[in-house]
Amino acid sequence: MSGTKPPTARRIVDALVEECGLTYAEEAGIRLKDTPQPLYQLLVLSLLLSARIRASVAVAAARALSDHGMRTPRRMVDATWQQRVDALGEGHYRRYDERTATQLGEGAQLVLDTWRGDLRRLRAEADGDRDRLLEGLQRVPGIGPAGADIFVREVQSLWPETGPWLGAKALQGAERLGLPTSPAQLGQAAQDHDDATFAAALVRAALDKDIVDTVTEAARSR
Repeated sequence: MSGTKPPTARRIVDALVEECGLTYAEEAGIRLKDTPQPLYQLLVLSLLLSARIRASVAVAAARALSDHGMRTPRRMVDATWQQRVDALGEGHYRRYDERTATQLGEGAQLVLDTWRGDLRRLRAEADGDRDRLLEGLQRVPGIGPAGADIFVREVQSLWPETGPWLGAKALQGAERLGLPTSPAQLGQAAQDHDDATFAAALVRAALDKDIVDTVTEAARSR
């Protein structure tokens, strides 16, 4: 029998962030800051990621919409339904493209009508209450509990009152890595890392067994 001790939670976390410490917003080319355009782009990405489709396809579709200029709710509304469908198709987001194109148009109109195109107004309405923010996000067509969870998970470093936030999928990743599933214990192990980056890395582990294997091996060799 080998006397090798299993890696500590902190070593696993460090290896995880080193291996895949990239938020989905970063992967989609969104330079997230507290201004209307990138916040809206994150909302669109959250809608796309919440469907039962590969994350890489959702990211590619978000990039395609951006490349076609649909980076603001006004530009999304002004685009035709077919233009939205075509952009989603370029990102290979074909299974739900027609329904999603409709939701994107309706959602953009709601953001314009309700928050004048600026999701910082939704933040102000929530007034530091994460549950109110989650509820407000779900007023947007196509954004359900999963989409709201994704938005908050990705925005938490920018809007610190929303964090630390992991969500169910991130906790699945923690379990697969043999990490504690208590948010408090996870937070202690990841205290040197950005909350949004760590949460996204856990989600990646939940979605990809190869990441779990790679991170576990890297943690053992530290």
